Amino acid sequence: MKDSAHQGTGKKASPLKSLEADLELYHDPIKEVSDEMLDAMLTRYPIFVAHQHEVKLGEIILDHRELGTQWTIQAATLEEFIEKKVVLPERKDYFEKSYKDPRKYMCLFVIVPEGANFVFYPYKPGGNS
Repeated sequence: MKDSAHQGTGKKASPLKSLEADLELYHDPIKEVSDEMLDAMLTRYPIFVAHQHEVKLGEIILDHRELGTQWTIQAATLEEFIEKKVVLPERKDYFEKSYKDPRKYMCLFVIVPEGANFVFYPYKPGGNS
């Protein structure tokens, strides 16, 4: 694999490019876990934490060290995010209104050195449903 971290300008490539590549591989297992969480009524708001380090949120479902990829994915819930104050209780309603259909989009909490953000990434049409 080519190292595209430096492309003449001295700027590093966005880590989100490698996340997008890993999501191609991770798509089906994430969709499966999301559907299981919804069907078992564990939550109405599954959240998948994407990171490259150690994070104490959720449970590891895809470990980059075992898979030879760059990103680890951990399954969590909105309820855990509120409990751990990642989402403040007073922001819960706003989060729920902003949350996209979990059968069509994975909710990712992407952690990079510069910070963290929620991203809704569409599931591929015709994937597990």
